[in-house]
Amino acid sequence: MSVFTTRPEIQGTFGVVTSTHWIASAVGMKILEAGGNAFDAAAATGFVLQVVEPHLNGPGGDLPVILYEAEQDRIQVICGQGPAPAGATLEHYRGEGIDLIPGNGLLATVIPGAFDGWMVMLRDRGRLPLRDVLEPAIYYARAGHPLLPRVSATIAGLAEFFETEWPTSHATWLPGGSAPAANTLFANPGLADTWERLLREAESVSGREAQIEKARDVFYRGFIAEAIGDFFARSEVMDGSGARHKGVLTADDLAGWRAGVEDPLTHDYGAWTLAKTGPWGQGPVLLQALSLLEGTQIGDVDPGGADFVHLVAEAMKLAYADREVYYGDPDFCEVPLAHLLSDAYAAERRKLIGARASFDLRPGIVPGYEGQAHKTMVAIEALGISEGGVYEPTMAHLSEKRGDTVHVDVIDRWGNMVSATPSGGWLQSSPVVPELGFALNSRAQMFLMTPGLPTSLAPGKRPRTTLTPSLALKDGRATLAFGTPGGDQQDQWQLSLFLRLAHHDMSLQQAIDMPLFHTTHFPASFHPRQRQPGHIMVEENFGADVIGDLRARGHSVEVAPPWSIGRLTAAKREPDGLLKAAATPRLMQAYAIGR
Repeated sequence: MSVFTTRPEIQGTFGVVTSTHWIASAVGMKILEAGGNAFDAAAATGFVLQVVEPHLNGPGGDLPVILYEAEQDRIQVICGQGPAPAGATLEHYRGEGIDLIPGNGLLATVIPGAFDGWMVMLRDRGRLPLRDVLEPAIYYARAGHPLLPRVSATIAGLAEFFETEWPTSHATWLPGGSAPAANTLFANPGLADTWERLLREAESVSGREAQIEKARDVFYRGFIAEAIGDFFARSEVMDGSGARHKGVLTADDLAGWRAGVEDPLTHDYGAWTLAKTGPWGQGPVLLQALSLLEGTQIGDVDPGGADFVHLVAEAMKLAYADREVYYGDPDFCEVPLAHLLSDAYAAERRKLIGARASFDLRPGIVPGYEGQAHKTMVAIEALGISEGGVYEPTMAHLSEKRGDTVHVDVIDRWGNMVSATPSGGWLQSSPVVPELGFALNSRAQMFLMTPGLPTSLAPGKRPRTTLTPSLALKDGRATLAFGTPGGDQQDQWQLSLFLRLAHHDMSLQQAIDMPLFHTTHFPASFHPRQRQPGHIMVEENFGADVIGDLRARGHSVEVAPPWSIGRLTAAKREPDGLLKAAATPRLMQAYAIGR
């Protein structure tokens, strides 16, 4: 029996690209057609996303990548998450009169990591010259692109603030003094100039790898780093604290940093193996939740029913509670991942999943970490409870003034795979550096200002990012790349997608089209860091019976309009080499392409 889907599942053998914007996906496919591989295509797609979705990411943002190299039969993680600057001490920030890092402005900035992350991937695994990868982004920045309605609305909503407080952003995003209209051509010539100058300087040396290395130097030790350092030295701007602050990022901070490459964290689930980033991101929560759900009947319940929503939500509450207590940059703290992912630990934690919704934040107690758990819970209590929602705007009906994230999945004809979740440096995050045409990120808001915790602010430390791409093997073969924007909700929506694919005979598009849900029971990673105990948000298209059942189980249910939650994309390679891809219809931006 055929099942209706909003779009066809794309199938082919040459290559597939799926991302959160149709232009970016088309560019990625163009790169594959030009002889590039998945790594070239993903990078080109990512740079175009910085242009066409500037409210969700930018050149000054951050980047985690999970990739599979077919020739080496190897999965690796590229960490393009920059750490806190040398001047980002608790003492300095307290001296600025704050006890919670604001969600925008200059104090919230860490070293921009996305560019170096893309460059490391291209240098070691790509095939095409850097110019081929960057030119599509330059074209759309110079010639213009059709402005998304959400970008237009975001700029219009911030017009007065930009004019009064961030004049460099006003000049970039409101050229001529008025907000650009939706679906009109919008250009960012300042960004185009920056990339063209970078290419000219990179091409002053010979050889593909040498040019990429030169581009890294230009960004982190050349004119781009100098412009960022000078801007921070002379600027004091309004931020979410309600006061004006100077930032602490310097050119020296950029000069001393490099993106890292590391092995993924993995967990087996039946015939599948899931690969995620380490605990400097939230990725291990998906693995912990799977470990909890392995001992339930999750594979036997209706994937669109109340039992499914209840089990997944309750497992996520437990996994995210552990995230709050134990996750952080492993270069700065010991994270007991072996214990958290052990069968014995999951078996004990699973007993907490009952027939009724939990309203308590219940981290597990790992031996030797009792003091850390107590101190974290005290800090969480001080953050408070939210009555009005703790979201990013991936949900279409919510505020358009916060930033978010984008996502890219690519598989090429050789079987190479990339799953990448770029974010940060969005137009709302901080003032545009006028010489460059882009803003810096606000990722430092994820640090706490309580000392002695895994997520405490410290120089050189990576914030515990929410960015969490996914790659999965089935029967030992790299099979599935998937992900979504959405802050703390990313692994929740990905978990539902994975379970529906793993346990039910669904196409990628069928699974993506199914109703989505999530909980904000745990503290948000974004300012003001509050939580909503017992809360779940469900799309209305679950139906009245399912929603009523969830309420009867005690969940604090918030109903979202149909087709309003999440922006999942996914790409798959079957054992015979058949490639598949799909993208969410939500927000009407994401698209899959392939042949």
